[in-house]
Amino acid sequence: MPDHIHIFIGYYINEPIPDLVEEIKTSSNAWIKTNHLTRFKFEWQKGYGAFTYSHSQIDAVVKYILNQERHHQHQSFKVEYLEMLRKNEIAFKNEYVFDFFDEVVMWE
Repeated sequence: MPDHIHIFIGYYINEPIPDLVEEIKTSSNAWIKTNHLTRFKFEWQKGYGAFTYSHSQIDAVVKYILNQERHHQHQSFKVEYLEMLRKNEIAFKNEYVFDFFDEVVMWE
């Protein structure tokens, strides 16, 4: 998706999630720049979301991720994300939720 990514991994619970996210953002940022994948300055937002799933949910999560393009034709990422926070009773303040882009322009 042009405005977000999903990363579904097996995770070693003793590694802090912020450290993992920092490593993913740092290494992917360097890879994008090294491979000249954009004409524009690329940088990740400061925020991120991390959710856990049980082993029995793996197939459903993979199908969900693979169908992102079709899924987001019916519901925006912003609406979906805020709905996930509310459904899971995750308290949040709007000023701390990362930026959403209502209209993302794809460059060819």
